[in-house]
Amino acid sequence: MGKRVNIPAGDSARILDAVTFLHQVADDNPPLLGRRVVVYGGGDTALDAARTARRLGATDAVIVYRRNQEHMPAHGEELEQALGEGVTMRWLSTINQVDVGTIVLEKMRLNAEGFPEATGEYEEIGADSVVLALGQDTDLSLLTTAHDIHVSDGVVEVESDLMTSGRGIFAGGDAVPAERTATVAVGHGKKAARGIDAFVRGVSPATPVKHDVAAFENLNTWYYSDAERTQRPELERVRRQDNFEEVVMGLTERNALFEARRCMSCGNCFECDNCFGVCPDNAVLKLGQSGKYEIDLDFCKGCGICVHECPCGAIEMIPERI
Repeated sequence: MGKRVNIPAGDSARILDAVTFLHQVADDNPPLLGRRVVVYGGGDTALDAARTARRLGATDAVIVYRRNQEHMPAHGEELEQALGEGVTMRWLSTINQVDVGTIVLEKMRLNAEGFPEATGEYEEIGADSVVLALGQDTDLSLLTTAHDIHVSDGVVEVESDLMTSGRGIFAGGDAVPAERTATVAVGHGKKAARGIDAFVRGVSPATPVKHDVAAFENLNTWYYSDAERTQRPELERVRRQDNFEEVVMGLTERNALFEARRCMSCGNCFECDNCFGVCPDNAVLKLGQSGKYEIDLDFCKGCGICVHECPCGAIEMIPERI
């Protein structure tokens, strides 16, 4: 659910939260915003709300953000597209009060640490509605009666395997202290699955061993062919502003294959057979069925050719203990 903020507002002032607003639009039940819409926030959701308001007929869609563009968490491409669609920005500003038809902005400045500070300077602008895009809070109402689960600062406390203080109950994603992204949530699902499996079997959860990140100097780029970055076609800006068609088109099969070729699989073996082919002692064994390879230490002389010729830096030589 969208975060709310305590802004002084008149009884008839129209204030919405961005998450609910975007859900209503997706359900083909858009609210009436008026011609002048102010969005309060600086993330991708704020840009989505402003761009959506433009598509719903707003002549003015203004984003109010209390810091500057350098500190804005939204992606640069999203901002560029929003500006191209007629969205305007009010940097270093915060909403001080909302009334019917107008809002009062207070100008801000950044201190030495980059945090906004009030200046005491005010400005009034017209606004028929205000959309709050200040992030989201997790709905933990389900846990109000779960006294054995500890909640602090709006998130659930968990162990390293994502088990809560309630035995056999796991949590992840936005419900726990972590970055609130889809990628993190997917990773938590995988991690929690391991923890649940270990709990059901009555064993300690196993932590998979991760290889070190392969730096550029560990790669053998001679083996890679050049593949320029593919730019996906975009819908013309003039055609975007009155419809909800896809803005960025998909890749053709040819472009998708070229884009995939740009990946160097840093540190991850992709079974290119280089090590198998260059070993002078036939010490590299192919295990088959994606079992990858094994080094036969009875034949390996430690020459390091396989390490040197590995394109992606997936092989590491470890000195033998004597």
